Amino acid sequence: MKFTIELSNRDLIFFREALKKSREAVRHAEEPEIIEAIGDVLAEIKTEEPLPDFVAKRIPQLESMIRMLQDDEWRLPNDARERLLAAFIYFADPEDIVPDHIPVIGYLDDIIMIELVIFELQHAREAYDDFCNFRAAYDNNTDVKQDSAVRRDRIDRKRQQLHQRMKRRLLKDRRAKKSTALW
Repeated sequence: MKFTIELSNRDLIFFREALKKSREAVRHAEEPEIIEAIGDVLAEIKTEEPLPDFVAKRIPQLESMIRMLQDDEWRLPNDARERLLAAFIYFADPEDIVPDHIPVIGYLDDIIMIELVIFELQHAREAYDDFCNFRAAYDNNTDVKQDSAVRRDRIDRKRQQLHQRMKRRLLKDRRAKKSTALW
């Protein structure tokens, strides 16, 4: 069964307001604490039985976004970093719009928020995937004795190219009004 939700601009107000509160918390929270909290929530969610499929399906996406934040070679730009941390704070809050302890639907609002963030950060996620593929291919195809400075320079150059691509695509989307206006 497929269940589709269409959010109007009026509907997005609820999520925008909740995200604003989370963004304020981000300004005062330590990034490692936020990442630890989201990790704890994911670990707890994985132990819940039965875990709704609509939640289980998104866990790998959340884990990928955590890796994107923690990857020192990637250096996610600050604006995307702040957005992602705000979404994580929202997701980790058990008393958000729909309290998480309510069976089956407790995570529905969290999943909607994560989907909105995934959509908004699609260019960052695509660029990060390309970066990881480039890095893995580079590391697998080069001599182990290669100078680490050469590796660092090539990785840095690729990261800069992909960051520029993210910016171009984001600007193009904004001009075409393909944004959810969540931010």
